[in-house]
Amino acid sequence: MPERNVLGDELEPCSVDPVTGFERDGCCGTHPNDRGRHELCAMMTDEFLSFSEQQGNDLVTPRPELQFPGLEPGDRWCLCLDRWIEALEATRTHRLPETTVPPVILEATNEAVLDSVEKETLEKHAYDV
Repeated sequence: MPERNVLGDELEPCSVDPVTGFERDGCCGTHPNDRGRHELCAMMTDEFLSFSEQQGNDLVTPRPELQFPGLEPGDRWCLCLDRWIEALEATRTHRLPETTVPPVILEATNEAVLDSVEKETLEKHAYDV
């Protein structure tokens, strides 16, 4: 049975250039070994990439040994759910720019994230094409 997105439709690919997903299949699927829950597809922003690096997670530097190309603003990527939530909370508590929360690609975000983030919150931060 195919996985579903937060809109209730079949989960769409997040990115194949760069190839993302826990299994590097382009999708933000669920996987029993994925403790980071790479289930949320987001469009990278300068502010988020800087925020993530400040939190100890450098997403810019390539790591070929991990099949990680390094990210740039505008790339779509399956993020760890907790990192996205952390950015959201930081905009509220530390008054960081709203662009610190990378926009969500709803069609490519796994419905599993709804156990941690309300659909309305995701929609508020949805990427507008």
